Amino acid sequence: RLPEQQKTSESPLSWFRGVYLPPALHPLNKTFVKGGEWQDTGSAQEKRRAFLQDFCRKYNSRKKLQTHLVHLVSRIYVEDRHKVLYCEVPKAGCSNWKRVLMVLSGLASSANNISHDDVHYGKHLRKLDSYDLKGIYTRLNMYTKFIFVRDPMERLVSAFRDKFEHPNSYYHPIFGKAIIKKYRHNADEEALKTGSGVKFKEFVQYLLDSHRPIGMDIHWEQVSKLCYPCLINYDFIGKFETLEEDANYFLQLVGAPANLKFPKFKDRHSSDERTSTEVVRQYLKELSKEERQLTYDFYYLDYLMFNYTSP
Repeated sequence: RLPEQQKTSESPLSWFRGVYLPPALHPLNKTFVKGGEWQDTGSAQEKRRAFLQDFCRKYNSRKKLQTHLVHLVSRIYVEDRHKVLYCEVPKAGCSNWKRVLMVLSGLASSANNISHDDVHYGKHLRKLDSYDLKGIYTRLNMYTKFIFVRDPMERLVSAFRDKFEHPNSYYHPIFGKAIIKKYRHNADEEALKTGSGVKFKEFVQYLLDSHRPIGMDIHWEQVSKLCYPCLINYDFIGKFETLEEDANYFLQLVGAPANLKFPKFKDRHSSDERTSTEVVRQYLKELSKEERQLTYDFYYLDYLMFNYTSP
């Protein structure tokens, strides 16, 4: 996505480099934070940042990663007015975060009136990889970078429920057909034709297969590969488990309008029970002990980085 003239004028080696960025813990600017009720949220935030820094220091001392810079920032959304960068983690509040970014940038007056399709397909928000190298580096160094994460197994089950348990004109024919064809013995003609009705066990077989019939997808890709938390120095680490308080605290930190609050509504399938620890437990019962262990291993880095307890 680099401009043609830039591609020819710069050596590829200048933007393909061994990245080693030990995260420096810069203090958060709390100038805009009003009221004393944010003390616990702020304290939890500092602990998360320190924990991730400590983990990355140990991890990077053993392994330096070579990463294409443009790929490194391909999931990061830019909001220039308030100077924030948001790395999108699907199934961790990303739809509502994109709504909030649209309000912050002046593209909408309220987060509550923006449709799902407008959020995901409207192309209103700009990504960091659309800038030239100077623009990328300037924003990485100057803007407040934030990420919201979720318990890996909850995120996985949430993605499965959303994409495979409801009608879907993309995931059923593209992923569903391939999964059923490879992992379901004696699949009937209708299932092979539509790709509907994928079982969670079949989905996990696909996830763990080193020779997957179809590639990965951002909805179940590891956060370590979506947002590179040990290579990009995230200033704020929110968690889905404390979404509302973390999000509204962050909005204060960046000087958002006082009337802007993080939306509470469920983006889609609002009548469905939310994917909770108990819901996840029911899905994991469908797997063998070995499959459960391998699924945990698949998300091992995400569990470690963000201090989640193994299921």
